[in-house]
Amino acid sequence: MVRRLLRRPVRLVPFGFLAAILFGTGLLMLPWATSEHRYTPFVTALFTATSAVSVTGLAVNDTPHYWNDFGLAMITVLTQLGGLGILTIAALVILAVSRQLGLRNRLLVQAETMEFGPADVRRLLTRIAATVFVAEAVMTAVVTARYWLSYGYPPGRALWFASFHSIQAFNNGGFTLYPDGLVAFSRDPWLMLPLSLGAIIGGLGFPALFEAVREWRRPHRWAIATKLTVWGSVTLLVLGFGALLFVEWNNPRTIGGFDPAGKVLASFSQIALTRTGGFDIIHVDRLAEESYPLLIVLMFIGGGSASTAGGIKVSTFFLLAFVIWAELRGEPDVTVGGRRVANASQRQALTVALLSVALVVAGTVVVIVLTEHVRYYAALFEVTSAFSTTGLTTGLTAELKAPGHYLLIGLMYIGRIGPLTLGSAIALNTRRRLYRYPEEQPIVG
Repeated sequence: MVRRLLRRPVRLVPFGFLAAILFGTGLLMLPWATSEHRYTPFVTALFTATSAVSVTGLAVNDTPHYWNDFGLAMITVLTQLGGLGILTIAALVILAVSRQLGLRNRLLVQAETMEFGPADVRRLLTRIAATVFVAEAVMTAVVTARYWLSYGYPPGRALWFASFHSIQAFNNGGFTLYPDGLVAFSRDPWLMLPLSLGAIIGGLGFPALFEAVREWRRPHRWAIATKLTVWGSVTLLVLGFGALLFVEWNNPRTIGGFDPAGKVLASFSQIALTRTGGFDIIHVDRLAEESYPLLIVLMFIGGGSASTAGGIKVSTFFLLAFVIWAELRGEPDVTVGGRRVANASQRQALTVALLSVALVVAGTVVVIVLTEHVRYYAALFEVTSAFSTTGLTTGLTAELKAPGHYLLIGLMYIGRIGPLTLGSAIALNTRRRLYRYPEEQPIVG
C-alpha cells in the first residue's frame, strides 16, 4: 500500500481530499447535524466540508448556531483529518521525490528532511502525528484551565471549547464557537498566546520544524528551505505586526480604545493568525482601508511548505525575493546562506507564484461580476482568503449566492491541493533530452 502511495502521490492528493470532502458533505447534510434538525442544502454542506478539510474556516452561516454538537464535532474531525492528512501526504510526496533522484541528490533531500529515507515512512508519520497531538494537547490544557478558572465555564464545556479552538488553531482551520470569532478575548494573553503559538508552529511545516528543533544551536547548518521558512516567517510576523499596530492604533472601531498592552497583543495575535489560522481577533470588516492590502499580501504568502497553512508559501516568496535581488545586483547565481539555489527551484517558485496570482485575479473578477455593489478590495480579500485557505472574511462570503459559493469552494480546494500537486508533479516529471537548442537572449523590458 505504501509503495503505491509513493509511486503516485500526484493522484493521491486530489482524490484523497475530494473523498474526505464528499464524506463530510454527506454527514453534514443529515438533519441531526443542525440545531433545527433539518436537512442542510447541498451547497451549504459542501462549502462547510470543503472549508473544514482544506483547513480554511470560511462559512456561509453562523457556525455555532446553525450546527449542533454533532455537526460541530464533524467539522472538528474534518479539520483534524485535513490538517494531519496534509502533513502526511506532504511526507509521502517528499519521500517519493527522493526515490526518483540520483544517489547524490537523494542524500541531499534526506538531509533536508531529518534524514528520513523511503524505508522510514512509518517513523516519519509517527513523528508527525505525535507532534500534532502533543501540541494540541498542551494548548487544550492551557485554554481549558483559562475557560474554567477565569470565565466560569463548567469543566466539560471548558474542555470542549478549548479542544475545538486548539485543533482549529494548530491545523489553521479558523472555525470558532463564537459568532464574532475571538474578538471578545483579544486582550487575554492566556488564550491569545497559546492559540497564536500553535498556529505559528502548525504553519511552519514539519521539515522546517524538525530541523530547527534538532539544530537549534547551529542555525547556520539549516537547509535553505528551513532558513527561508523560519527567518521568513519571523520577518513577516514582525513587519506585519508593526504595520498593523501602526495603522490601527487610533482606529476606534478596532483597537483604538484598548490600552497599549491590549493593542500590542491584539495586533500580534491577528497577524500571527492572518497568514495561517484565520481567527477574527479584530473585526476584519472594521479595519482601516490601509490594513486590507497588508492582510491580503500576508494571506497570499501563507506559511511554510508541507504545513497546514496555505498560500504560495514563505519559502517561495523569499526565494523570489532573492532572485530579484541577485538580478538587480548582476549576480550570476542566486545564493542563500552560502548556498547556490538551483535554476529548477527558481523556475518552480516563479511558476507557483504566477499561477497563483492569475487564479486570484481571475477569481476576483468573477466575484465582482457575480455580486452587485461589491467593493473591489472586499472581493480581492475574500478570494485571497479562500485560495490561501486562511478563512478571514469581511462578511462577503455569507452574502454571496450559490455561484459565488461554488467559486470559493473551487478556490479552497485548489488552494489546498494545488501547491502539493504542482510541486510533486514538477519534481517527479523531469524530462531528459539528448540535445539542447542554441541559446539566445531576447530583449526584456
